[in-house]
Amino acid sequence: MAEFTLELNDDQKQVKEWLHGFAADVIRPAAAEWDEREETPWPVIQEAAKVGIYSLDFYAQQFFDPTGLGIPMAMEELFWGDAGIALSIVGTGLAAVGVLANGTEEQIGTWIPQMYGDADDVKVAAFCSSEPDAGSDVASMRTRAVYDEAKDEWVLNGTKTWATNGGIANVHVVVAVVDPDIGSKGHASFIVPPNTPGLSQGQKFKKHGIRASHTAEVVLEDVRVPGHCLLGGKEKLDERLARARERAKAGGERVKNAAMATFEASRPAVGAMAVGTARAAYEVALDYAKTRSQFGRPIIDNQGIAFQLADMRTRIDAARLLVWRASWMATTGKPFTSAEGSMSKLYASEAARDVTAQAIQILGGNGFTREYPVERMHRDAAIYTIFEGTSEIQRLVIARTLSGMPIR
Repeated sequence: MAEFTLELNDDQKQVKEWLHGFAADVIRPAAAEWDEREETPWPVIQEAAKVGIYSLDFYAQQFFDPTGLGIPMAMEELFWGDAGIALSIVGTGLAAVGVLANGTEEQIGTWIPQMYGDADDVKVAAFCSSEPDAGSDVASMRTRAVYDEAKDEWVLNGTKTWATNGGIANVHVVVAVVDPDIGSKGHASFIVPPNTPGLSQGQKFKKHGIRASHTAEVVLEDVRVPGHCLLGGKEKLDERLARARERAKAGGERVKNAAMATFEASRPAVGAMAVGTARAAYEVALDYAKTRSQFGRPIIDNQGIAFQLADMRTRIDAARLLVWRASWMATTGKPFTSAEGSMSKLYASEAARDVTAQAIQILGGNGFTREYPVERMHRDAAIYTIFEGTSEIQRLVIARTLSGMPIR
């Protein structure tokens, strides 16, 4: 088991420098343009694929880093560059995590490569869980999957919303209800292969932030997928549903559903994204405070500004420590006995929201304009307290974990 350490090894340092260089040289110069265009930045994704950042091999190397720090380190550097473009680069990862968390070895080997494509023909993937009436309340999910035993096919019907890459993805991972009588325990995840009839893109959302990332509804109308597209397989699903039904009869609740397994695995990574955005805004504010003079001296000489910067840096470092701890625990198999994954996501996301707001304040009127990047960073940071579990839900998870209450 890898010991917890705050010192990156030589290989990690090299990867960090490589990612930082790509973020500085490729992502940042393109950030303002793609934010204004509100379109998927395919040329930037293509560049990331050419150098090996947008690839299964790269994310596998980071995912299987024995220290657990590979993914959070990568997320922080890419999102330091720009949150919208970075999310377009890493958004496929959520679908990949869904397959890794719930799929068989054969499914992992078959579908994850198709999510990325290759450097000459890049693809993206989408994880589809939220619905118009089922966001935080996953038990209210209405999308149904019905098994057609005669054809060994699953038939999916419903509407998903807030899906990153929804409708434009090569592969969609869809969470659906297979047994409505046991609430969120009756959910399962399905692969919808490329060009499957019945799947279409619904509304594409025009967003406050992360505008270079495609977010849309996904409509499923009698979508038929082969039996082997049920993640984990039917035998495993039947066993899990039987246990859930028995526990429901006995009053038990401690069974995880497919969507929650994916989110639990990805929350520290989202925290790392938030750290990257917060760090970027802090650095802009620090440089500005050193060079902007008022009343004959740099504004950083004013205690009001200096103390803000001190607080910003402290919150960023504290957030990173929580993210690294949770990532290390997840990789080394230590259970989140105090909801450490949710803690990391909660603290880092709120730190990003507050730090980017402080950066605007330090820049004053300039910070409120699009001539400076902190305005965009603040808009981007707003999503961290919302997606993959709102701050309110994170607090609920933490409180129920501490009290021993069930997490539904």
